[in-house]
Amino acid sequence: MARVVKVFVTLRNHWKKSTVAACALSYGGHWLYGKHCDNLLRRDACLAAREFGRQQISPQEQLKKATVILNPAACRGKANNLFEKNAAPILHLAGMEVTLVKTDYEGQAKKLMELMEQTDMLIVAGGDGTLQEVITGLLRRADHESFSKTPIGFIPLGSHNSLSESLHILSDNQVKHITSATLSILQGETVPLDVLQIKGEKEQPVFALIGLRWGAFRDVASTIKKYWYLGPLKIKAAHWFSTLREWPQVHEASVSYIAPTLRPPDLPEQKPQRPNLMYRIARRLKNYWYPPIPESPKVEEPERWDERTLSTLELSIQTQNKNPVQTVSTFYLFFNIYIYIYIFFFFYLVATTTKVTGCLNCLLSCLSFSEGAGFYNIDNEEYEAMSVEVRLLPRKLRFFCSAERREQLLTQWLM
Repeated sequence: MARVVKVFVTLRNHWKKSTVAACALSYGGHWLYGKHCDNLLRRDACLAAREFGRQQISPQEQLKKATVILNPAACRGKANNLFEKNAAPILHLAGMEVTLVKTDYEGQAKKLMELMEQTDMLIVAGGDGTLQEVITGLLRRADHESFSKTPIGFIPLGSHNSLSESLHILSDNQVKHITSATLSILQGETVPLDVLQIKGEKEQPVFALIGLRWGAFRDVASTIKKYWYLGPLKIKAAHWFSTLREWPQVHEASVSYIAPTLRPPDLPEQKPQRPNLMYRIARRLKNYWYPPIPESPKVEEPERWDERTLSTLELSIQTQNKNPVQTVSTFYLFFNIYIYIYIFFFFYLVATTTKVTGCLNCLLSCLSFSEGAGFYNIDNEEYEAMSVEVRLLPRKLRFFCSAERREQLLTQWLM
């Protein structure tokens, strides 16, 4: 008992050292517990992948080939370590023949896609920038029609992973997010996604999956990191200083667009059965003795273009990939036009809100900007603002999707 009392007396007399030691032990214990939970998640994912690897295949069937495009610079240089720890073991245990290709500099993924050979699946390990480069390089190929049928998997390893919320169940735990995304590739369930073709007057087209964003809110979002020292007030501070620099923050643009088209029914691809020999002989004899009369060419109606001049604070063009399982009757792009409501109280920014004032649906559009239009974002990647043609390529690519996330999106749409 005397020893216990002596310990408490020592802790009381050295309370500063005791407090620091208690905080260090608490932090270390929490860190070790987090590492233990991450290892358990990796173990469960590897056990699930091993079940896929134990499935028997016929002697004529070959192992599935997977080409992985990895951007080691993603997530502030942590992507390579994240992939080797959380995704690579799952792919190897599943019995896949994995070809890993690492990029060394920005824009290299586009060039690598021009040289890529046919594969069973394409896996992109990185963020929005890496995914956009891969999609752009893939669809710039001369034989993109055949390569666009290759299913694509997305392993979110970047600072921005906008498409991940449409394909995978979101989680605050990065290890769980990566392992669940990798397991969804093994499950083999895919969803079709629309693609935006954004083409300037002189440059090659850029392809995107999320959309294009231009205006005051985009400009403010790009400056938020400058005010990191303000903590939770950095967003309000960015809006405040942006308002002081320029008011009113009105952007001028002109839009020419074509109305949306009807969506064809989602029917599975089926190869027509070949007719029997007697039917083919009879058909050829009939065509020989009674040649078919060629049909007169159909006169195509000229495309009807509508024009609008916009004066707005924010303009965004979005696809329907936010909920890829949603079934709609038409193919179209979303044009969202925003206004901002600023609330001030004694020169202090209390709140900022956005309000959609207009929505425009179209299939093809041409955007024209005035001089000094600044920059716009294409899938969270910054480009200099210039006049472009935005075309929707409906259901152009197929991406692997988690079955659980598909059910969630379907439930949200039905509700």
